[in-house]
Amino acid sequence: MKYAVVFASMTGNTRLLAERIKEVLPQEQMIYWGEPAEVGREADILFVGSWTDKGTCCPAIGDFLRSLEGKKVFLFGTAGFGGAQAYFDQIAGRIRENLPESNTLLGHFLCQGKMPQSVRARYEAMEQNEKTKAMLHNFDAALSHPDAADLQALEQAVFRCLAQL
Repeated sequence: MKYAVVFASMTGNTRLLAERIKEVLPQEQMIYWGEPAEVGREADILFVGSWTDKGTCCPAIGDFLRSLEGKKVFLFGTAGFGGAQAYFDQIAGRIRENLPESNTLLGHFLCQGKMPQSVRARYEAMEQNEKTKAMLHNFDAALSHPDAADLQALEQAVFRCLAQL
């Protein structure tokens, strides 16, 4: 089977996940690795990743997913907020809505990702209350992500995905 890893990464976090997938997949079966492109649609199995944009995937990945027909797809990505699997599952569900029904979703993996310092500066400029304190705390907690544990969990999710085939 031919694989492709198609992703969009604004800050480099989702790219780190894409690199790990590339490392664990058989290189001789990978036909494409990179941003959305026509050649990526030629694969039998697509690993499609995005940063989180307003609770779903970025527009480029949404467009790519909507163009797929009859493929096996594994979704992955990062979100600045996080910590709870239920939150990541909600995002994955919204991303899934872009995938036509003729495709088979093999699974998904999302984890927290660090945000640019400009986001922290924006939070600091806001009126300080419990909500903004929580936002600042989340920002600081995200600084180490994706971390080694995230990459290990992604690897396990990819192997679970492949075991279904």
